Amino acid sequence: MAMHNLVQALVCVAVFFNTLAPTVANVEGAALYALRRSVKDPKNVLKSWDPTLVDPCTWFHVTCDADNRVTRLDLGNAKLKGRLVPELGKLERLQYLELYMNNLKGSIPEEIGGLKSLVSLDLYNNNLTGSIPASLSKLSNLNFLDVSNNNLCGTIPTTGSFSKFSEESFKNNSRLEGPELMGFVRYDTGRCK
Repeated sequence: MAMHNLVQALVCVAVFFNTLAPTVANVEGAALYALRRSVKDPKNVLKSWDPTLVDPCTWFHVTCDADNRVTRLDLGNAKLKGRLVPELGKLERLQYLELYMNNLKGSIPEEIGGLKSLVSLDLYNNNLTGSIPASLSKLSNLNFLDVSNNNLCGTIPTTGSFSKFSEESFKNNSRLEGPELMGFVRYDTGRCK
């Protein structure tokens, strides 16, 4: 009887570990597919993004690590039209988010500030509006940021990771002010739409 219980326990552990990886892949695949649904894709660059596949690592423009976790999204100059989605914040190991030279509109999702592994955020030359999420300043690994040539507004923060970036990262956003002066100008998103 004890041997039978041990075998059952081992089978349960094996099933748990075999289902864990696809679950993570499914969460990441669902996050990427949410982006696909929110954009128009005139060049058909997202054609391979099939939600019925368990693993998004087989999709074009997606790079994964050895654990099949998404680390890079390369969709620069893809002519995508639409909005960024908060689900991108579920790509926990994402290091490079390259979405420059598209026709993305709306705000930068606050959830992107939860991507602790993010090294590069390249959103230049879109039609993004709203303020720069304060959550982005918490990304200690962020070494490259380019939100130039958008329609962002509010105040450029200087705290956290933003202390590394020059004005070049923010140029050609006529409604963007700053940089924020520590203690003198509040980071105010209330008037910025």
